[in-house]
Amino acid sequence: MKRVRLLGSVFAAAVLAVSAVAPAKAQNNVLRVVPQADVKVLDTHFSSIQVTKIFALMVHDTLFAWDYKLGAKPQMVEAWTVSPDKLTYTFTLRPGLKFHDGQPVTSKDVVASIQRWTKRDVIGQRLAAFTADMAAVNDRTFTLTLKEPYGFVEFSLGSAGGQMPAIYREADAKTDSATPIATAIGSGPFVLNRDEWKPGAFVAFKKNADYIPRSEPVDGLTGGTIVKVDRVEWHIIPDSGTVAAALTKGEVDLWDSPATDQLGPLVNNKDIVIDKLPPFGNYGGIRVNSLHPPFNNVKARQALAYLFDQRDFMAAAYGDQKWWKVCYAYYVCDAPWTTQAGSEPYHKKDLAKAKQLFAEAGYKGEKLTLITTNELPQIGAMALVAAANLKEAGVNVEMVVTDWGTVVSRMPKKDPPDKGGWNMFTTWFTGTTMHSPLTNIGTNMACDQTNWFGWPCDAEVEKLRDSFLRAPDDAARKAILEPLHKRLMETQPYTLLGQFDPPFVWRKNVQGVVKGSVLVFWNISKS
Repeated sequence: MKRVRLLGSVFAAAVLAVSAVAPAKAQNNVLRVVPQADVKVLDTHFSSIQVTKIFALMVHDTLFAWDYKLGAKPQMVEAWTVSPDKLTYTFTLRPGLKFHDGQPVTSKDVVASIQRWTKRDVIGQRLAAFTADMAAVNDRTFTLTLKEPYGFVEFSLGSAGGQMPAIYREADAKTDSATPIATAIGSGPFVLNRDEWKPGAFVAFKKNADYIPRSEPVDGLTGGTIVKVDRVEWHIIPDSGTVAAALTKGEVDLWDSPATDQLGPLVNNKDIVIDKLPPFGNYGGIRVNSLHPPFNNVKARQALAYLFDQRDFMAAAYGDQKWWKVCYAYYVCDAPWTTQAGSEPYHKKDLAKAKQLFAEAGYKGEKLTLITTNELPQIGAMALVAAANLKEAGVNVEMVVTDWGTVVSRMPKKDPPDKGGWNMFTTWFTGTTMHSPLTNIGTNMACDQTNWFGWPCDAEVEKLRDSFLRAPDDAARKAILEPLHKRLMETQPYTLLGQFDPPFVWRKNVQGVVKGSVLVFWNISKS
């Protein structure tokens, strides 16, 4: 452990030296951040992981966005109208929008971007199913024509749920949706300094001097995205003790969601702020690969639900219960679509029942591959608890521990586990991603294997989810919610491990940190 900390200290010193050359006064215009993980995938149409969303909102912009209460408000859109039959939406872009290379943002860029996004994202796929046509009218105006009325158009175009509908240049947006876009030329409030980028160590962004923010007050991801610093630096420092020391000394300014057991030295520091930012926190889960045995059998997925006690996972990952709670709701607790219907059998661990169900699923001791990371310590902690419980049930589990980027690159593989695929991974989701049948990427159980990694299939869930989304109003949706949730509890598309509030930590001289579903770096100033 001492050697790890020493290496971390040396590594951090080298990274921090990048910004230390500037005069002290100039450093007030540099926000130095320790992100939750290194950014490996830049394309937010391709990946739904949180660090990619954070990156995307710096570099790119979206047509609409979600405020703190998850209402959709316009961002790139100046004005829009809806025809009386609610089938044709006409959108006009704000004037002066342009990409970092100087090209104006046009309707052709928008149409190509949204069409690409709808091929991968659960919200986008649903919008595409209702769409008859999307076309550019002129450089600033485009139309979206529906096959039938759909009440989630603006909400979808502002999604901060799974993959985000960021607007790319038309040429970039024509990249195959299964291939990540490697460029990072957006129209957002920050510009990536690619020449300074050191993967695994350092990422730098500069203020986009050409960006024209909206005039409304900031609210979640909406409103005036005003950049108040000249530069944002991401310092990837794997050792938590080094980060805490750097934060105490003022060598870094903000730490994105550390594990709660890493907060000890900072809790009573008068120069440090520890707070919660997302409206519903995050939710832990274990996702299984439903394409391969044993989890292609629903009984094996049910076995996990009987085998696990949420309190074990949350205590290991988040310690003090003030940061977490037990919650058996696929659409998360304390959110608009909360229900725990059908969850009662799983509220108490039942080892004998789990063993019985594994046997009925045909499991006979084959090695199961659990991929995970310690780069995000909460995910690694949950994996350790999962592995211990699986072994207790007689499951031959192999943990493969790598960096988070490697885990993410392995997730899309549909190959058998012994050919580079996987059986399970632990993860956490933002509550805003999981809060409704539309946004929750894990409860999409479409049987065409275009749904989220793990690819569970259940026609009844999809029928109920479709009825929910076609319902004319919230009262009708609530009537569908309970049977939908009961069916999800039967099919177990992923195992619920508990709900928690991730802490965010920054120095007191940092003002204006925005509460919302994704961490953003506009509106922040330093004194």
